[in-house]
Amino acid sequence: MRIDLHAHSNASDGTDSPAELVAAAVAAGLDVVALTDHDTVAGHAEAAEAVHALPAGSRLTLVPGAELSCVVEGISMHLLAYLFDPAEPAFAQERELVRTDRFRRGRAIVERCRDLGADVSWEQVQRIAGAGSVGRPHIASALVEAGVVATVSDAFSPEWLANGGRADVRKHETDPVEAVRLVRAAGGVPVFAHPGAVKRGRTVPDQVIADLAAAGLAALEVDHTDHDEAAREHLRTLAGDLGLLVTGSSDYHGARKTVRLGEHTTDPAVYEALVAQATGAKPIGG
Repeated sequence: MRIDLHAHSNASDGTDSPAELVAAAVAAGLDVVALTDHDTVAGHAEAAEAVHALPAGSRLTLVPGAELSCVVEGISMHLLAYLFDPAEPAFAQERELVRTDRFRRGRAIVERCRDLGADVSWEQVQRIAGAGSVGRPHIASALVEAGVVATVSDAFSPEWLANGGRADVRKHETDPVEAVRLVRAAGGVPVFAHPGAVKRGRTVPDQVIADLAAAGLAALEVDHTDHDEAAREHLRTLAGDLGLLVTGSSDYHGARKTVRLGEHTTDPAVYEALVAQATGAKPIGG
């Protein structure tokens, strides 16, 4: 089985529609794909319909999820949440609060970029985002269109959009221990996304991960394109010490990033262990 537990659609900052993501997962030879848009479940229904409409013989399973924006000790981090009840009120309210603040933050970042000499506009960013929730990757694409940087990845530098960069603006982010508790209370399974991605900015110390494990964290996303071999070895050892599972994922964003669906995958036994912990929702199809 080939299992990719981290992918985005244009319901947040990917370029594929949820249905296109399902088709891309089939074309990539995946057996399981998780839709984990940022702080939203807006793409779940379309993705589920696409899975149900697959021709006989296509055995793709969809794992509904989300990627949550968190902050601890002034450090931004992301928490993947799988198979939670999207209607559970406390968790739904927190996701809505984060999404609402994304709009304010996006406009403020665009203004900072303009103050720094970039010929970008809020209307341009909204066009790029379409129906999705505006995020920094959309602003990065605007910077590429304006010729300020060559690629979206280049925009995530201290010169522009990196955490703490010249154009960065803080947004509402959930305390990660509280986020773990909210996910568990909604019947979901929480996994720390790309915990060693130093190219994105500061990463949390191991003690924070230990605190999250004590609160109910299920796993660390270890095999990820933003982790070098040293980071993977350290995180794998840490996961073992803390009794956490280890996942691998692509963090696919369609054409916005060069990473391919299925570039990193999760062991089937780990996937089954994660699903066994969920009480809020079930995988779809397969």
